[in-house]
Formats: sequence, structure tokens, C-alpha cells
Amino acid sequence: MKALIGTVISTKMQKTVVVKVDTFWEHPLYKKKVKKSKKYLAHDELGVKEGTKVKIAETRPMSKRKRWRVVEVVRK
Repeated sequence: MKALIGTVISTKMQKTVVVKVDTFWEHPLYKKKVKKSKKYLAHDELGVKEGTKVKIAETRPMSKRKRWRVVEVVRK
């Protein structure tokens, strides 16, 4: 099971949150650290607030774009 840690940036939908996951990688030639971010729709039964750091895990498709669920709150 794949799990990611990210920050909740939107809670405007019912039982769905938008989680932004930042990943860092090093450029192969210039050796500079580059930040890349991606947004995921996640099913939320815990009722988390915006700005909360959460752990999300892959799950069965819940809707057209929602394939993740909130597993635990890492930090408020």
C-alpha cells in the first residue's frame, strides 16, 4: 500500500479534502534541489482542518478523481 504525507489545502467538499504533497529531487546536471508539488483528492472521515499535515494512503476508487483516503493526522 502506497502512503504519502502532505498538507490539507482545501476542505470545501463533503468528506473530501485536497492534499498537497511536496517532493524534492536533485537536478542531474546542476545538482540543485528542486521542489515539485502535486494535489490529491482524499476521502476524509476524520474531519481535518486546513493546514493540517496528514498521511494519505491508496484505496479503491471512490469517485472519478478520488483514489486516496486520510489515514492519520501527523501534525495539526
